[in-house]
Amino acid sequence: MEPARVLLVEDAETIRAAVESALTGAGHRVLALPDGERLERTLLDFRPDLVILDVMLPGRDGFELLQVVRRATTTGVVLLTARDAVDDRLRGFGEGADDYVTKPFVLAELVARVAAVLRRLGRTQPVVEVGDLVLDVDSGVVRRAGTAIELTATELKLLTFLAHRRDRVVGKAQLLTGVWGYDDYAANLVEVHISALRRKLEAHGPRLLHTVRGLGYVLRDGDG
Repeated sequence: MEPARVLLVEDAETIRAAVESALTGAGHRVLALPDGERLERTLLDFRPDLVILDVMLPGRDGFELLQVVRRATTTGVVLLTARDAVDDRLRGFGEGADDYVTKPFVLAELVARVAAVLRRLGRTQPVVEVGDLVLDVDSGVVRRAGTAIELTATELKLLTFLAHRRDRVVGKAQLLTGVWGYDDYAANLVEVHISALRRKLEAHGPRLLHTVRGLGYVLRDGDG
């Protein structure tokens, strides 16, 4: 399955860059815009699976753009805004938004909410297999050679992140952003959880989670 296409419309440059990086790190194909002036054309050209709209935009606001999206497509929509009044949330849901995330937010939570909407739309891969490892993303069940493996919530998120990028090297900074939502560098945090996950996986078979010196980690079947 190809990566899900996510269109982000956010006027704050720092937020736009951080969200784009987190969603790209989560394996999505992202197009980020500072406003919705070209939204109609972008919807036709980019054909997003999900649109993230900041409500307080220059020119046409997020509620107006939500109506544009709903007239043109059936894609998922997540509203992103500092306006957390109940009336605003009800208006967003009433006009067709799938979720509503208020600022300030943790990047990992936004990534998880995007994944949940994409899952409901059938745009995620529910079962991932790497060698004899089978991960059911929806249920969180992990099996190796038919044997269930118990993982912590963080280990499951880490394995899911790596499994969706099987055979691709993932750096520590990318893992921190995609799994934990951290912008700061904390290499030891990644190393501790990678070691714990690796021990559990290797208790039931040969190595699948490999270290690529100086670059990061890769989940793949075979030596290396």
